[in-house]
Amino acid sequence: MDKYLNLPLDEAAADGLTVGDFVYLTGEMYVARDAAHKRLYEMHQKGETLPVDLENATIYYMGPSPAREGRVIGSAGPTTASRMDKYAPTFLDMGVRVMVGKGRRTQEVRDAMIKNHAVYLAAIGGAGALLSKCIKKAEIVCYEDLGAEAVRKIYVEDFPAIVVGDCRGGNLYGE
Repeated sequence: MDKYLNLPLDEAAADGLTVGDFVYLTGEMYVARDAAHKRLYEMHQKGETLPVDLENATIYYMGPSPAREGRVIGSAGPTTASRMDKYAPTFLDMGVRVMVGKGRRTQEVRDAMIKNHAVYLAAIGGAGALLSKCIKKAEIVCYEDLGAEAVRKIYVEDFPAIVVGDCRGGNLYGE
């Protein structure tokens, strides 16, 4: 079933999603990969205030290529989500509602998704140039020194994805 969703997603909206749903996202998401996740996690472990608000946040696991002239961002395809699995349960406990990437997740992440009413969406791997057309605004919010792995806030319109992990333990990769 196709669903058009506005971000941020609240608990009720996440609970309404089922594995196999096609979704089109409009709103703000954070972009972060391995190095940024590590820094955010370490800040949290030290009790420091994070430079981003994770309450009901959507995190897209992606590191864009440089933007071409006239574009807000370069190619913007998903990266493998399992590289963030050691951090995901903590971030889900902090309020992350939606994760977007590609590939399987660990049982620990899937359990944290159930506990926190969160979902995991897969974006189309290999279609970064196409996905970048859905990104209307992009700005670095922290860790500029990480280059492509800096944390960005992006605004997307009708960003396509599929629900591959839902709040009830549904797992498209396992079904």
